[in-house]
Amino acid sequence: MAAAAVAEAPRSRAVAQPPEGPDDLLLVERVRAGDTEAFGTLARRYSRRALSVAYRVLEHPEDAEDLVQDAFMVALEKIDTFRADRAFAPWFFRILINRALNARKARWVRRTSEIPADAPAGGGTPEREAERAELRERVAAALAVMAEPRRTIVKLYELEGFSGPEIAEILDLATGTVRWHLFHARSALREALGSYAP
Repeated sequence: MAAAAVAEAPRSRAVAQPPEGPDDLLLVERVRAGDTEAFGTLARRYSRRALSVAYRVLEHPEDAEDLVQDAFMVALEKIDTFRADRAFAPWFFRILINRALNARKARWVRRTSEIPADAPAGGGTPEREAERAELRERVAAALAVMAEPRRTIVKLYELEGFSGPEIAEILDLATGTVRWHLFHARSALREALGSYAP
């Protein structure tokens, strides 16, 4: 699958992994009762994943860090609107993604490559490194012209490891709509990657 080669980044595991310690719903109830440490536990549980997702959308580390802090603050302010019959993670990531997309629309975020040009070589041959650089450039160019929400959906699925139903819940879309966008995004990536596509 061509999309699996996206930036050659390791794919994160899905949000649905069981958390360590108290479950999310118990922590939310404790937060509602005024336990600030319970919210700290939730923030620590999801902050690494949130930073990765924010970076995928904004493509700028400092903006991603600011966004994650902002999203956690908004989640804390809106914790009383969280429905206990749903999972916390998709609810939080919906807040994060919405704010990320709004931030990207509100200002032009300078694009940065995932690997700085002055980074030391990984030990591959010059030909292999040139191929990887060209692959990254082709993927970045294909993603840059992809319309929303398709671009965000393919990044969440291929790079962050969210499932189709999780993305549907995060973006408030039908699962079939997510599948449709993924199909077309993968087709676009295959076309953009040309000879690199399997």
